[in-house]
Order: sequence, then C-alpha cells, then structure tokens
Amino acid sequence: MRQKKIPMRKCTGCGEMKPKRELVRVVKAPDQKDEDGNILSAGEVSLDLTGKKPGRGAYVCKSAECLRLARKARRFERAFKCKIPEEVFDAMEKELGENE
Repeated sequence: MRQKKIPMRKCTGCGEMKPKRELVRVVKAPDQKDEDGNILSAGEVSLDLTGKKPGRGAYVCKSAECLRLARKARRFERAFKCKIPEEVFDAMEKELGENE
C-alpha cells in the first residue's frame, strides 16, 4: 500500500519547509468589486486557524517569533501585494498568542 503524500508549505518567517498541519495560514480575503470591476473595498488580512477561508494564503509557524520575523521583513506584504496596517499585525500576534 502506498504512503499518503504529506503536503509541505514554507514558513514566511523562518523559511523552513514544514507539514501543512504544523503551520497557521494567513489569508487575504478577495477584494469587493462592483459590476464594472472597480474595487469597492480591499480584502481583509487575518489568521485562518481552520484553513478554510477563501482568498490568497501564506503560511507561518505557530510561534510569535516567526510572525515577528515575517513582519519585520515585510514578507506578507510581498506575498499579498498590498500594504498591511500595523493594527492587523498586532491583532494577529494577539490571536496567535491566545492559541499557543
């Protein structure tokens, strides 16, 4: 019988490849657009602890240190191609600290 393949993802903080289940997904929700294609509101960036939210995702280890490293190097901003406010990072750090 064949072994089931374990999906691997790269942490944006430390850069290590780890199994997907050991990482937390950070997601940018899709932009809200009108019928002409004009952007009404930008997508929200948040932690996705279930891994089911729609949108563009990036992965980070469950440690607050990796989140700080990714924040300092602006890796989430590069992955999502948008500016992320400091309040969002503060909320993500708080939420990650509660779930450790």
